[in-house]
Amino acid sequence: MVTAAFGSPAEARLVEAIRASGGYIAELALVATLDDDVVGHVMISRCTLHTDDSPVSIVMLSPLAVDPEHHGRGIGGLLVTAVTALADALGEPLVVLEGDPRYYSRFGFQPASSHGIELPLPDWAPAAAAQVMPLTNDDPTLRGRVVYPASFDVLGD
Repeated sequence: MVTAAFGSPAEARLVEAIRASGGYIAELALVATLDDDVVGHVMISRCTLHTDDSPVSIVMLSPLAVDPEHHGRGIGGLLVTAVTALADALGEPLVVLEGDPRYYSRFGFQPASSHGIELPLPDWAPAAAAQVMPLTNDDPTLRGRVVYPASFDVLGD
């Protein structure tokens, strides 16, 4: 399903790599089903924020996938809402992601740059793709550069 959603197997390899890594958080990996078929998937896993003082473990949402046959039905939105609520309940201060701000802003994601957070975007991605969602335990002093874990190396450049 993840391969179909992205039109390539790279993101499915990413899901496998995250699951095999120390950054995997089982409680923050969700699927949506319809008639016993998986039609959506989202996960939040660990990454590192390099601050002026020291590295800090934070979480990032990636990837979000919805079966193309089920686009436009709100499945992705339900998954984003559910997984960020779970991250909030676990006491995470924020969630970062790389994605379309026109889509993710409706869930409370904001430009990462306005929070002093930098994400390593690919050359083709606009700066606005770097986003953050402050959660209940937000710490506005958390500023710095996000470093993706080794599991993201399967995506290449």
